[in-house]
Amino acid sequence: MNREEIQAVIPHRPPFLFLDEIVAIDDTTIHGRTFIDPKFDFFKGHYPEFPVLPGVIQCEMTFQTAAVLIAKLRATGDGRVPVVARLNNTKFRRLVRPGETVDIHVSITDKVKDVYYLTGTVGVGTAISARLDFTVTAANMT
Repeated sequence: MNREEIQAVIPHRPPFLFLDEIVAIDDTTIHGRTFIDPKFDFFKGHYPEFPVLPGVIQCEMTFQTAAVLIAKLRATGDGRVPVVARLNNTKFRRLVRPGETVDIHVSITDKVKDVYYLTGTVGVGTAISARLDFTVTAANMT
């Protein structure tokens, strides 16, 4: 999936869309990828002399990737959007720098009604930069 196809299934838009493509997807896993553009505004302040991708943005990339997977599994357009309800066991292991490309992997570990339990990783090459467990549910847009 390219960026246009991603935007057709999730509500995120630039400048807060942090997912460039979906490399692979099946019923329980998804692999996304994005280029860390040195022109992202947050690098002006995080940190000007040593720009580092904020950990919260790595988490957001993972959440957006999960939203694409969940959109594939359930009908969209029902007036609800996926939202994160819980974040657990988050670990940051490697700095991500401007100009790098990250791979995002998300797996569904369980599902109860409209609540999805997921595990995600963000990495550069073979090095994992972030690992997290999280829960996503659907929220009404109205």
